[in-house]
Amino acid sequence: MFNLIRKARAERGFTLVEIMIVVLIIGILLAIAVPNFVKARESSRAKSCVANLKQIDAAKEQWAMDNNKADGDACSIDSDLVPNYIKSLPKCPSQSGAGGNNHYDPKPVGTTPTCRSGIASHSL
Repeated sequence: MFNLIRKARAERGFTLVEIMIVVLIIGILLAIAVPNFVKARESSRAKSCVANLKQIDAAKEQWAMDNNKADGDACSIDSDLVPNYIKSLPKCPSQSGAGGNNHYDPKPVGTTPTCRSGIASHSL
């Protein structure tokens, strides 16, 4: 008798209400998870930009020492730092083509470089 009941349930499948409940639960989980993924992605982009700024600052200081430059002397990423002090031209991960190829302003020697994205969290 128990085998007949099990067999009848196995052939029955899921009801529409059960499927809708599962879809609702998945939707709630996505509503919770997606904003956190977006926040984590933007946070990692900001950290990558700050790492680029540190690399530019270190390269600028090394360039200034090698070339006997004083505080306030101008420095260019394109002509002064690449390829001798920085392997390639860094790009801010939060910008999509803005500002041409050069997304960073190295500023004069003795000052911290800045990101041209205008986002406050992208600074040293």
